[in-house]
Amino acid sequence: MWPMSWRLSKTEPVMSKVVWVTGASKGIGKSLAIELASQGWLVAATSRSVSDLKSLEIISKKLLGQIISYPGDITESDEIDQVVQQIEIDNGPINLAIFNAGNYIRFGVEKFSLKDFKRQVDINLLGTINCLAPVLLRMKSRRSGHLVVVSSLSSYRGLPYASAYGASKAALTNMCEALKVDLEDFNIKITLVNPGFVDTPLTEKNKFPMPFIVSSEYAAHQIIKGIKSRKFEVTFPWRLTWILKVMRILPYSMYFRILRKLK
Repeated sequence: MWPMSWRLSKTEPVMSKVVWVTGASKGIGKSLAIELASQGWLVAATSRSVSDLKSLEIISKKLLGQIISYPGDITESDEIDQVVQQIEIDNGPINLAIFNAGNYIRFGVEKFSLKDFKRQVDINLLGTINCLAPVLLRMKSRRSGHLVVVSSLSSYRGLPYASAYGASKAALTNMCEALKVDLEDFNIKITLVNPGFVDTPLTEKNKFPMPFIVSSEYAAHQIIKGIKSRKFEVTFPWRLTWILKVMRILPYSMYFRILRKLK
């Protein structure tokens, strides 16, 4: 069982806690890796970009903990199985796993295609499951651990130009809800993260208004705060969260009327 205290006690060895962060090279994942390492965690960082991961390793030399790069493509299940195995061979059991890697492919009806939809599902949904499956197998045998799945506020209801993205994230949210009680039998915690707009290289491409956008550092802080408190759902920013929570319970006639005005 990993220690309840996140910052190291005077008697606790540095890097006694191992966290795996996917999508760690940029945005929220990068901020999470740096903040966790600053708190004394040994961070196993995964993404496809070897150079970005090496830069994180250099940054961590000035921190209390350490960041070690484990490059991998989450859409390749065999490759990810090997990554998980190597992390535990090198560092010991993964106490905390944060499945953050994902992508946003924006398209509407005009450019709707099986290829783009499948690619979105392969990355956001199946890619996350590729990572979750080998970690869960190990945590079940140890009867301890904490899983964190990064979904999105867009999982609450369908939004224009996000049919594939929203569907992939809604599936993640539903999966976490389904796993929550079953995981308790194995003393495994699960946290669902539903962020709003976060200022990252991914959102920089957006040409539409992004209300209440927050920094990746703020996002990382909120996620870590929520994990510490063992909350099931971590969501931010609060104003956008409550707007969408209200929209989630609106009847379709009212909801679609609002969407037509926003489009």
